[in-house]
Amino acid sequence: MSSPPAHYSPAVGQLDGAQGQALGRVGEGQDPKSVERWITKNRTPRRATAFKTAKLLGMPVSWLWPELDGDTAPVTKSEVVAFYPHRSQTPKRLWLDLLTAAEEEISLLAYASLFLPEENPEAIAVLRRKAEAGVKVRIVLGDPDSPEVALRGVEEQLYDAIPARVRMAIAYYRPLVGVPGVRFHLHRTTLYNSIFRFDDEMLINQHIYGVYGYMAPILHLRRIEGCDLFDTYANSFERVWAVSYPIEQITADQENHG
Repeated sequence: MSSPPAHYSPAVGQLDGAQGQALGRVGEGQDPKSVERWITKNRTPRRATAFKTAKLLGMPVSWLWPELDGDTAPVTKSEVVAFYPHRSQTPKRLWLDLLTAAEEEISLLAYASLFLPEENPEAIAVLRRKAEAGVKVRIVLGDPDSPEVALRGVEEQLYDAIPARVRMAIAYYRPLVGVPGVRFHLHRTTLYNSIFRFDDEMLINQHIYGVYGYMAPILHLRRIEGCDLFDTYANSFERVWAVSYPIEQITADQENHG
């Protein structure tokens, strides 16, 4: 497919040769007549296709098809499955249901996440089975010796109880260390949200200064192509993961200095 002519849309008329070729690669996976209508009749593609095209071209979708920009709010809202004012109000079964339904990825970010194995004693065994079945499991908890965890204890007026809870959580999750398919890390970042991802569903514990985790809200998201709320939190997880370190590294250091 050749580069699109100027009347594709006002914006596409300014595409350079490389971007035109990229548009051609998008067109290879589409009905040629559909692509022709995008070009010659200024038709707007489906939202998912539009976002795929914009990503490949490296430009905002609203620049290519401004008419898509006006109706993003209802679609973004549809990523929100539920909102619970307090984590304690989240259906207990929901956590285990999402955990057992995951087929590709389980990613857990918190300081302690002690509630998960305490309220769902089978959770650790499920994580092991999932990893053995080929699911990518990543767990990243707070480093109990970090100033960030100590500060959270001060902010919640629990002081040493927070590092102690983190150590207790690590003890719960420690049987997963070394299990093939499980990557267990610690981090020293400020925890704005605890993020629990199960494939394309996510539970986010939204932390509030001075408020205990079980009293803070939970946001339940489901990823939808073309929206970015889910991906915003997913990218945040990746940023923390990138600066975290394997728990085995800490264990080895303790043994070397013990």
